[in-house]
Amino acid sequence: MDEVKFKLVEIEKSDDINFILGQTHFIKSVEDLYEAMKNNVPNGKFGIAFCEASGACKIRSEGNDTVLKKLAEKNAMNIGAGHTFLIFMKDCYPLNVLNTIKNVPEVCSIFCATANPTNVVVAESKLEGGIGRGILGVIDGFIPKGIENNEDFSWRKKLLRDIGYKL
Repeated sequence: MDEVKFKLVEIEKSDDINFILGQTHFIKSVEDLYEAMKNNVPNGKFGIAFCEASGACKIRSEGNDTVLKKLAEKNAMNIGAGHTFLIFMKDCYPLNVLNTIKNVPEVCSIFCATANPTNVVVAESKLEGGIGRGILGVIDGFIPKGIENNEDFSWRKKLLRDIGYKL
């Protein structure tokens, strides 16, 4: 059996940036993801990168913010797993676009949508003609520190109302 190598790839970003990491299957995905973002959060800033898995095997990118686009490209290169995409965003949240992203016809799955520190678990193996990589999963944030009590419950309810997600 051929050797499989495993590695952790840390998502590089500042704390104020949210991102979505997913898998898709077609070169036009980057354009379709751009349209999904622009149509759902016209004032949001974002950058998208997609790892092409055949042919030229390029990282294709789009976005309306140069810094976020470059950040997406850098992280996509670090992960290097075929048919994966990253969307980095500011002035909007994954909650605003997640269902739309999931409904893009080429999107196969979403690994995470978060602002937390994140590691991506990647496997690498030899394929006929080269090396392939795939995402096995993600480590999104930290372990629980306890069970929510009444004070925590009240804090959560207040936060959701303060940021406009609940009445």
